[in-house]
Amino acid sequence: MTTAKDLFIIAMDPKPERPVGQGDLSLALAGAELIDLIGARAVTLDGDRIVPGEAPAPDDRLLSEAESALTRQTPYERVEDWLWRRGRDLAAAYQASLEEDGLLTPTRGGRSPFGADRLEPADTPDRRRAVDRLERNEPVLAVLASIVGLADGPSGDEPEPEPEPDSGDEAVTTVLAVVHDAVMELEAVRQRRSIENAAFANIWRAP
Repeated sequence: MTTAKDLFIIAMDPKPERPVGQGDLSLALAGAELIDLIGARAVTLDGDRIVPGEAPAPDDRLLSEAESALTRQTPYERVEDWLWRRGRDLAAAYQASLEEDGLLTPTRGGRSPFGADRLEPADTPDRRRAVDRLERNEPVLAVLASIVGLADGPSGDEPEPEPEPDSGDEAVTTVLAVVHDAVMELEAVRQRRSIENAAFANIWRAP
């Protein structure tokens, strides 16, 4: 299992702290994919630009798709641009993939945050592993979960994982910070649209 799949399984828990938005989750999933590619040395970061590496992506279909989507010509793509491009409808892609693999099962009543019938993680070793990673406060997964509101995270404006030797800490921290900023930007857009819609509705209700 990948970090992105673990994050999605946690997001589909039947009793989350609060429902997570599809856009927020899609951005975080794109960040999780990039972090896994960094860990596999399939990519490196040059500042905030994603440089394809020589190592192959881990043996996972969605991660392989992510690697294939990388920009391979200079100037390489910025992390922020990657999140918005790769993240488009990514939550729906993960839902379809996990459902196909039998890791999500339908449940009675309700609807998922993504418009389909309510699904929840099947009781599998993969689900237990994902939950265990979060309960152990595994740094990267815990920070990603906190960014989208699935768990309490570290205090401060920018999330920072605990350092781990030889794990590309600086690159991982960069990705987490950019994911945090992108989710905050998306929330600001939602709030602005809500205010604009309310103002427009008030115009029509005015005597």
